Amino acid sequence: MIPHGHRQGMTGPVAYWEVDDIEKSLTSLLTAGAEALQEVRDVGGGKLIVSVKDADGNIMGLMQSP
Repeated sequence: MIPHGHRQGMTGPVAYWEVDDIEKSLTSLLTAGAEALQEVRDVGGGKLIVSVKDADGNIMGLMQSP
């Protein structure tokens, strides 16, 4: 969960899936029709996150731990 996510346009909770390779997973989602809502970013301590919207309008997130 992102603190103050409402400031970034999030209207509710966003589920984040832990992945081993965030760039590869993001590319797979984009190829399947998802739209990136933000760039991959470090939220502290090397943890990376990114949010996407799928073709049905659902928002989901990916995270990669250091």
